Amino acid sequence: MKTFLIEKYGDQSAVRAAERPAPEPGADDVLVKMHAASVNPLDFKIRDGDFKMILPYRLPLVLGNDLAGVVVQVGPSVTRFAVGDEVYARPDKNRIGTFAELIAVHQDDLAPKPAGLTMAEAASLPLVALTSWQALVEKAQVQPGQKVLIHAGSGGVGTIAVQLARHLGAHVATTASAANAELVKELGADVVIDYRNQDFEELLDDYDVVLDTLGGETLEKSLRVLKPGGKAISIAGPPDAAFARELGANLVLRQVMHALSLKTRRHAKRHGVTYSFLFMRADGDQLRELTRLVEAGEIRPVVDRVFPFDQTREAMEYAEKGRAKAGKVVVATA
Repeated sequence: MKTFLIEKYGDQSAVRAAERPAPEPGADDVLVKMHAASVNPLDFKIRDGDFKMILPYRLPLVLGNDLAGVVVQVGPSVTRFAVGDEVYARPDKNRIGTFAELIAVHQDDLAPKPAGLTMAEAASLPLVALTSWQALVEKAQVQPGQKVLIHAGSGGVGTIAVQLARHLGAHVATTASAANAELVKELGADVVIDYRNQDFEELLDDYDVVLDTLGGETLEKSLRVLKPGGKAISIAGPPDAAFARELGANLVLRQVMHALSLKTRRHAKRHGVTYSFLFMRADGDQLRELTRLVEAGEIRPVVDRVFPFDQTREAMEYAEKGRAKAGKVVVATA
């Protein structure tokens, strides 16, 4: 089968097209013929080797973390799916590889594709939708009337998180460019901060939750707009010991992550708030909950551009250089 993979860690030049054997599904696996995959910043970080300490992949490695497609084979223990079903998923972190014609996925990580969506639209959702759910529902436990700040509201995670926060009944603020202000308002933002000309720290205060997608100075400022007891959840900040425990990391790695996040956690404690790092996990049941919201019109995908499969490298470059105006970049496999 055709794939896009890396044989060594590196920059975009390390990504190449290559033929690989078709995967053999296990007893609980579903073999999916890929119709679409989407590009995520996680793809670049894995390619660059940023996560090789915590995700020791065996090379060569097929990249890609989102999928939509059709079931073509099921393992003998599969009960949730049948051949011909249209599905979507974010595969488990140890079984990525959606920039390919076929992929085997554990049935617990899959969900039926939302009715009414194209394959490209469905493929744009799993990773960012699960990230939003695990941040706002699981970790933050957002309640109606709470104030939530979501950074980069026109980005892949942001476009979905704004909609989910609105669905949860929150007052939603977001940062975005002036060109995307109307879009994020349509998605549910009550307050839009033009990040190029305004400082969100000077305009916002007393927030219950911040979802940080940028890290660095943005994360540090975010701690200061929270009310006492508020929660900062970051997908771009330093990993913490809790994340290391979730990974089942050894003592040395747990100590490393504890040290990496020490400064941020101290700043958070000084402001009377908490900080936590989120590395989303595959979860078919949560994806089914999100499917219901999509089908009810509460959440809609935002797709910037669709590339053909043979231009997967170009799609990655387009996304990595920030050329997307809003939402996700998708690769159409079939």
